[in-house]
Amino acid sequence: MSAYSWYSQLIKPSWAPPAWLFSPVWTFLYVLIAISFGYVVYLFFTKRISFRILLPFLLNLFFNFVFTPIQFGLQNNYLASVDVILVLTTLIWGMKAIFPYKRWIVYVNIPYLSWILLATVLQLTITYLNR
Repeated sequence: MSAYSWYSQLIKPSWAPPAWLFSPVWTFLYVLIAISFGYVVYLFFTKRISFRILLPFLLNLFFNFVFTPIQFGLQNNYLASVDVILVLTTLIWGMKAIFPYKRWIVYVNIPYLSWILLATVLQLTITYLNR
């Protein structure tokens, strides 16, 4: 069964965003992530922040990128739920860590945080409804 077919057959809450919305939202968010996280990497390589500040951003990228293979490749809602919680956790950690250095990075990532909060609740709800 294709990933789209599998996902479309899952029970979803009535408040779930329409499928067509995910692509444009993620395109916009990935631009914000590239700019802001890229600047965090720049700050690290110019020795303005420590690796401790960079680490949550690296982990966030990793957990963000493995979500799709977990959710749609493995078709594992439970593991996808753990992963999206890790995306949310590392984003909050990163925002808190960078705030004293570059507040604009935190502000730029508020749309990402908002979407990940929604995505976390959505994933946990889908996992619960399809247990």
